Amino acid sequence: MGTTQSPKHRKHLLDDTTKEINEWTGEAKAVEIHPLRMFSEVFDRHSQDDADEVFSAGTKVTTPPLAAVSDAPVKPWLFSRVLVILMVTFGLLLLLFYAFKNERVLPGLLVMGSLVVPLALVVYFFEVNVFKNVSIWRVVEVFLIGGVASMVATMLLYSLIPTSNGTDLWSAVLIGLIEETGKLLIIAIFINHLQLNYVFNGMLIGAAIGAGFAAFETSGYGMDYGLIVLMIRSWQAIGTHTIWSAMVGAAVVFAKDDYRPLTTQTVLRPKFMRFYFMAVALHALWDWRAPLAWLDIFYIHQLILIVLGWVVIFVLIEAGLREVRTLRQAGIPSEEHIFLPLP
Repeated sequence: MGTTQSPKHRKHLLDDTTKEINEWTGEAKAVEIHPLRMFSEVFDRHSQDDADEVFSAGTKVTTPPLAAVSDAPVKPWLFSRVLVILMVTFGLLLLLFYAFKNERVLPGLLVMGSLVVPLALVVYFFEVNVFKNVSIWRVVEVFLIGGVASMVATMLLYSLIPTSNGTDLWSAVLIGLIEETGKLLIIAIFINHLQLNYVFNGMLIGAAIGAGFAAFETSGYGMDYGLIVLMIRSWQAIGTHTIWSAMVGAAVVFAKDDYRPLTTQTVLRPKFMRFYFMAVALHALWDWRAPLAWLDIFYIHQLILIVLGWVVIFVLIEAGLREVRTLRQAGIPSEEHIFLPLP
């Protein structure tokens, strides 16, 4: 009896969770999560022209008017090709290192191992941005400058707030607060500077900054602790800084008032606070060494948090599609759709 009911109970739990999170975005209903549908095009054939078309988005010519923006379920695929290319490159570098004892490839291993998952995730969020109003050039700029700047902001906060390197809950909470706040400051600066107003835009900018943070941080850990730690942190990056910062980026957009710049007052809004503290909580729980030994078996602790983090992301994607429908129904003129020229 219990076995036959378990899928139903899991469905109710998922529905309750997505409904609660979706209420934070302004809609009181559960979100249907269909990962197989979302990733269905990953296994389809795509030409080089298809890839070029995806990467051409965000220019003055290729940014569509708001009336042409699709609110259909997103089906990104190019990120998987980027992931394969990065993995193959990393694999060849490992071959050079282990089979041919070539130690000169170690810097390349550190760089590529750190980039594999974060960079693929950036492409994923680039594809998910259905407004297509941010160019890949801009994303690379945010990834590099924003990633390093967020580390600088974090280090400044660490110098002001005493913390320890422990894995107890309080230390983990402090680390989560400091690092997510450091990234938040840079995310807010970029979103304000680029005058971005849409949920998908906020997620993309947040993800790019979080991915940069993750890549540079992981390369440092790899240098200190070796290739095994590098590879562990690499696959775990699917559920860490990149998606946490995507949540914070969405929260920044939620906090803006009628597309006006973010202020210290607007960050007190519940929509912002809930998603910001969700990112902090996920970060803290990730760093916390829970007093339950079974959570360390096969990385159960991390896998649970990865799934929960992606549930939040899927809800935010649904909120972004709902925003598209709302804007189109409101009849906002297409010329008000934002195009981001290069500086």
